[in-house]
Amino acid sequence: MSGTGTKSVDLVLEGGGVKGIALVGAVLSLAEAGYRFERIAGTSAGAVVGALTAAYQQAGRDLGDLHPIMQSLDYRRFEDGSIAQRALGRLGDGLAVVFQDGAHTGDYLVRWLTPLLSDVGVRTFGDLRVTDDPGTGLAAHQRYRLVVNTTDLTRRALVRLPWDYAQYGKDPDLELVATAVRASMSVPFFFRPVTVTTQHGEATWVDGGLLSNFPITVFDRTDNKPERWPTWGIKLSTEPSTHEFDRPVKTAAQLALACLHTVIDDDANQYAYADEGINRRTIFIDTSGTESLDFAITRTAQTALYRAGRDAAEQFLQRQA
Repeated sequence: MSGTGTKSVDLVLEGGGVKGIALVGAVLSLAEAGYRFERIAGTSAGAVVGALTAAYQQAGRDLGDLHPIMQSLDYRRFEDGSIAQRALGRLGDGLAVVFQDGAHTGDYLVRWLTPLLSDVGVRTFGDLRVTDDPGTGLAAHQRYRLVVNTTDLTRRALVRLPWDYAQYGKDPDLELVATAVRASMSVPFFFRPVTVTTQHGEATWVDGGLLSNFPITVFDRTDNKPERWPTWGIKLSTEPSTHEFDRPVKTAAQLALACLHTVIDDDANQYAYADEGINRRTIFIDTSGTESLDFAITRTAQTALYRAGRDAAEQFLQRQA
């Protein structure tokens, strides 16, 4: 299977921790159906898959390679820490949160992703710049094949990379893609945030899902001209139902966990998506039964997620016919 289709589409990938391999299943089904991804936006796991997809497609590499690549990701290594921290277990993680702003460094992601991107000629966002696209509705500083969402806690703002690097006094073409993806997946308290030196001091970046886990409208035209091709989104959840039971959140621990899962899973916005007609251009993957931060996920569970992604995309394409 090649990575160069004949039908264009922009792609938006939701974050979801270890569920990211389901995104790969959906992406490969679309590619096998002849679609080419002109621009990709993603958050957290969506940023990981989006970066690899954009880089491999641009290099003319077989997107089918993304499946074994994602399988090579050792999720257990995300839960890194010192010997003392590991020995103390949850207490050690708690102390790391207090004294280091996060239980785990997140450095494994950078070490894993950097050589994979470099192997196909991508290191900085300049390597993913779109140089010839005369019909675009995007401004010059937005013409890249990849957009990564992160959240700036210092400025209390959504940051879209590389689009917003200039606001921090940085040249987007020189900034590392892997570092931006690392910032996008920095789940508060679980991973340490990314500190960015700016012309005014320092800013703190964390998981983009805090403000926009599913930026489905990011590529929509604002110049009143018709879209050249559609934007399709891939969500790591089922289409919202009006028949689910409401369950109260009673304890402080439940409240903290509920806030964290709301940030990661983005279910809070699903009703708005339905009202705005966004569901019609969204692939919903049923990932129920898998927790986003289950870094002990088995190979069997990963295979099931991948298959669910493929099935959801194939069903979506049937509805488009």
